[in-house]
Amino acid sequence: MDVMAKTSTTTQGLRAAIERSGYYPALVAEAVESAVGGEPVRSFLVHQETTFDANEVRRHVTVLVLTGNRFIVSHTDEQNADSTSPSPYATTSTESVKLEKISSVVVSRVVSDPETYTPGRLPREVVLTIGWGAVSRIDLEPAACGDPNCDADHGYTGSSTADDLSLRVSEAGDGPETVAQALSFAQALSEAIADTSR
Repeated sequence: MDVMAKTSTTTQGLRAAIERSGYYPALVAEAVESAVGGEPVRSFLVHQETTFDANEVRRHVTVLVLTGNRFIVSHTDEQNADSTSPSPYATTSTESVKLEKISSVVVSRVVSDPETYTPGRLPREVVLTIGWGAVSRIDLEPAACGDPNCDADHGYTGSSTADDLSLRVSEAGDGPETVAQALSFAQALSEAIADTSR
């Protein structure tokens, strides 16, 4: 009974967080709830980002959901009227990833005054990067040898990084609650991935 109550609360919390964002809540909630289906929600993160392009203000919302078997990511963007549409419109997409497909969860924390840091204090900024192999970034640079007089072509060297999703939240821009929620979601996702690898 307690598990059902917690599931209901988490699902209701997700819906409330989407509505609180104020960003086309009916559209975003329908897309997310359709992707989640009947699965219980274990954890979630709702993040709204506003960008300024020349004369335009654009909003983007990302919703991350963890269920017992899947990681679901939803993006919704608004677009101003253009040559393809006489009125403003929004695009929403969802992707569902099996937990065993997730290859990395990277949490980068930025803290102020690290010499006075105490455990439990929220960082001022968190960057959450999640990789599952759909998108990889390749960084290349010319290879060289140790001989400063060598002018031979040694080809290239580089690295490939899974970089499917990168989300930055900050205390100043998003508030301490969102920073805490991002850390909580990252921990829940990391624990769920560890469970699938056993």
